[in-house]
Amino acid sequence: MSKDSLLSLLEAEAGEYVSGEEISRKLNVSRTAVWKQVRKLESNGYTIEAVPRLGYRLTGKPSRLSVHELLPKINTRNFGRNLRLLDVVASTQDELRRLAEEGASEGTLVIAEQQTSGRGRMGRSWVSPAGKGVWMSLLLRPPVPLPLTPQLTLLAAVALSRAISRVVPVTIGIKWPNDLLVNGKKISGILLESAAEDERLRYVVVGMGISVNLDAEDYPEELLPKAVSLKMASGEAVNRSDLIAIILEEFERLYGLYLEQGFAPIRSLWEAHAVTLNNQTTLNTPQGPVHGVPRGLDDMGGLKVELADGSYRTVYSGEVGS
Repeated sequence: MSKDSLLSLLEAEAGEYVSGEEISRKLNVSRTAVWKQVRKLESNGYTIEAVPRLGYRLTGKPSRLSVHELLPKINTRNFGRNLRLLDVVASTQDELRRLAEEGASEGTLVIAEQQTSGRGRMGRSWVSPAGKGVWMSLLLRPPVPLPLTPQLTLLAAVALSRAISRVVPVTIGIKWPNDLLVNGKKISGILLESAAEDERLRYVVVGMGISVNLDAEDYPEELLPKAVSLKMASGEAVNRSDLIAIILEEFERLYGLYLEQGFAPIRSLWEAHAVTLNNQTTLNTPQGPVHGVPRGLDDMGGLKVELADGSYRTVYSGEVGS
């Protein structure tokens, strides 16, 4: 039995319950097979209500992005103009890296309805169910030296926080270096992967994962205390096309500002949105934990941390612990 067979049956009942026994009989499969296909449909963004002695009924379908709907909303010069909208991929990062190696232009964008192996920083997996989030990667070809790459990470965080705040009535805070939080819970993750030659960047792939319309049941139970979606935070579903268009607009504007004026304006914007500053914290770095109070960014994009003895240490790689 394919999931399409079950989906067709549930759709034909127009929102009425269909018993598991009836489904088994009509599709000539076991009750266990029915249950497995229900789970698979749910993983693809469909909402199916199951009630003992009544059976199953289809209560919601995944919203799908459309190139025809999205392109007219994009008000940029380059970012997102070369657009690849895919159904299911392992990772948008991998897809865009392949395009970058083939010579894709700056601003090329890959969006997926679903990722099966989405990844975040430190090699962590990223929950990317179908039709409920913004899972996308943007290609940059910045004319800057390799050591300045951390600045682009911070730029991406500012662009996303400003864009989300324009679309959804929530307050976004940036946790160093680029996690976006709403009321202390993670709403988005950003991953930059680069290719360089002779100490110059060939390209940077900016991966952005935004939990837009996920419901509580879309998350593993262990993530619920520390993750949230825009829908859960605001109480309303968000139009993903509108959000993507605004993200591209903010990103292109700030990227242009960065290329014209350097890191200083980006640093000021990041510090204004940061929730990491001026609080005692522990930073987990490759060299070991650093205990202190983050005070701001340096000219390269490193985090300046005031230690207990009043001295300062600058951290360029790591994450905020407890």
